[in-house]
Amino acid sequence: MKQIKKIVDKTRAGRVTLQAENDEDMWHAYNLIHVGDEVKALTDRKIITETNSGTGNKESHRIKTKLTIEVKKMTYSGVELDGAEMAGDGPSTGARKTVTDTALLTVSGVVSEPNPHVKMGAFHKLDLEAGCQFTIIKGPGGWDSIHLERIKESADSARGADVGAILCDDSGRATICLIGSHTTVVKQRIEVNVAKKKKAGHAGGGPDKVMDKFYRQIYDAILKHFNLDDLKIVIFASPGTSKDSAYEWVIAEAVKTGNKGLLTSKPKIKRLPITSAHVRSLNEVLSSPQIANQLKDTKYSKEIQALEKFDKMLVSDELRAWYGESHIDKAAERGAIGTLLISDGLFRNSDPVRRKKFIDLTESVKQFGGTVLVFSTMHASGTRLSELTGVAAMLTYPLDMDVIEAEDREAVDSAANS
Repeated sequence: MKQIKKIVDKTRAGRVTLQAENDEDMWHAYNLIHVGDEVKALTDRKIITETNSGTGNKESHRIKTKLTIEVKKMTYSGVELDGAEMAGDGPSTGARKTVTDTALLTVSGVVSEPNPHVKMGAFHKLDLEAGCQFTIIKGPGGWDSIHLERIKESADSARGADVGAILCDDSGRATICLIGSHTTVVKQRIEVNVAKKKKAGHAGGGPDKVMDKFYRQIYDAILKHFNLDDLKIVIFASPGTSKDSAYEWVIAEAVKTGNKGLLTSKPKIKRLPITSAHVRSLNEVLSSPQIANQLKDTKYSKEIQALEKFDKMLVSDELRAWYGESHIDKAAERGAIGTLLISDGLFRNSDPVRRKKFIDLTESVKQFGGTVLVFSTMHASGTRLSELTGVAAMLTYPLDMDVIEAEDREAVDSAANS
């Protein structure tokens, strides 16, 4: 995301103009815009005019105009990941999104600034996508530390996706994914009806026309959705040997057709085992030793490593690993949090009081010298954290929450009896 202009005063009110450069920027925009904010962008509007005042004849045409609307509703599409949160009221599980070629953020509301073509208060929707420029306007307190950090992060991750992944199995199903700093985008789902398990096919024919059709669709999807020059790694992953069969077919087809882009990218292609072809299995792939070192500086890799460390600590040193809002609050009050793991879904809470509570929590942890990792709910690691209530922490020293809660109850009882 490119920052064009920023005017934010001491009350944290103001406007920021941004230029979206890739699909992932739409996820940033979704996290920056809240109901009640104003958004200004270029849009199409249908205009109806009278052609003859005597007859009352009218004609309609569409014009391009810049409109400012007060946001009443937002819809984010373009990402599909089971278990990801989209509603804005905290983490949830089981969500499924429609697969589209591009991520689209639709912002709906009422026109809030005068426009020569549209009446004030008229309903309108703005479609924001990669390549568009838009301005977000917030009132006092609107541009908080989380928002400003989000803008900084979006500028730092302008390159887009780092990893392309093909998750497949021997039943004729495959999922084509792009993984960036903040989002896992399912670009295409492939399903070919395979009547029974078949032997691996390869380029050049063979009797297995069904599997050839399957591999052909994978090949075409790679060419359509992957910018191979920009990707750090391309992954073929499956529970069995499907990854090898698909890879061999794709490379053989690239040789046959002289596809230099694919052939020169061979060194960055990895084949890895996973327990299932489900998108959630990406955690296994991204944390595997074969590629972890190549991705060690990426945001999602740090998230995965932190979550794995937390899971191990739950077993080996449980008094230093806690999750759940009340437990984390108690640890934060005592300055005991070394690393805070928090879902970005909590910052999209529609209740401003709840949202501020989580912002204050992150700032408190930082003041005590702790580290804050904001997990994207559009990554499998963020989905996993959402299942742990969306907030967890690794402490610098052990705390027995049962003892602390008993002491708190005793203090309340003592105060009530005094």
